Amino acid sequence: MHDHYHPCHPLQCIIPPHMVESIKMRGTPKLKKMCMALEKSAEKFRAARDRLAPAEAFMAAPVLPEGQKPKPNREVYDAKNGTTLPGTLVRKEGGKASKDGVANDAFNGAGDTYKMYLENYGRDSLDGQGMKMVSTVHYDEDYNNAFWNGEQMVYGDGDGIVFKPLTGSRSVIGHELSHGVVQFSGGLVYRDQSGALNESFADVFGCLTVQYKKKQTACEADWLVGDGILGPDIDGVALRSMKAPGSAYDDNLLGKDPQPFHMDDYVVTSSDNGGVHINSGIPNQAFYLLAQYLGDGAWERAGHIWYDTMQAINNPMATFSDWADKTVEMAQQRYGTGSTEVIMTRRAWKLVGVSI
Repeated sequence: MHDHYHPCHPLQCIIPPHMVESIKMRGTPKLKKMCMALEKSAEKFRAARDRLAPAEAFMAAPVLPEGQKPKPNREVYDAKNGTTLPGTLVRKEGGKASKDGVANDAFNGAGDTYKMYLENYGRDSLDGQGMKMVSTVHYDEDYNNAFWNGEQMVYGDGDGIVFKPLTGSRSVIGHELSHGVVQFSGGLVYRDQSGALNESFADVFGCLTVQYKKKQTACEADWLVGDGILGPDIDGVALRSMKAPGSAYDDNLLGKDPQPFHMDDYVVTSSDNGGVHINSGIPNQAFYLLAQYLGDGAWERAGHIWYDTMQAINNPMATFSDWADKTVEMAQQRYGTGSTEVIMTRRAWKLVGVSI
């Protein structure tokens, strides 16, 4: 396997490798150079993130005692366009807002994500035990990515051509921090279907972070991941669409969104760790359909089923069928065997071609 050619293995980066490949093929010499640098920087963090992941240890988050109201503990650092982490502290919990809007976006986005997990699922931070949420902004020069490195968040400013500052999208912040939740829940191996589930879980809870903040119902929400970060001349609305996988962008530089929404179109590939950013469209669509059927805020019943599944799956190599089976089981446990929630969970998976 040639994992070292793929810029986001095993870092969970927001910009998918198929996009980077497209820019490398079609971009200007400057953009091609940028892609090479992206690949190189991901290499640097690979070993570190692997060391920090629990050794396939399954850990459900502790249930908070009744009446306990924990608060987030956030810090934002400025790398000042360098690559030393974490950088210079510019904002911390209880401190004054920064003069830097990007630092405030990272701080507030971490707070929105924390609040969504705490108020809906009783989870105190990413590890369920009040972990400090550290973010670094202004990483490197014109850096077109954002990632969770196993310990903290890192955000580039974009180059202004392909991407704008990566903190500009709450769904990006919620997505990347949710990779931490997956990690501290025992993890899903970042390859093939388990890797696509890892990506999909992050997309789901990235979108739920936005929807919970805006108090949008499932049908009011746009279901976009990475909206607001594409450059001014890019023909697209976001990195991914959970509502209509495959429709987020169609651009001369980035190519066309390759995500399928049904198993009939599942992409078999050795790149992108077996297409983890591509095939995640299938479980994304299943969650979207379930949320539409249930019709309230998607963080409520649909979100509980997915969150409960992550807490109970205890299978780092889970396939789509394994995950689907467990969602039905979790829906039964929470809502009862013949419940609407169970019937609709089964229906959602059937419609995307996953047999359970």
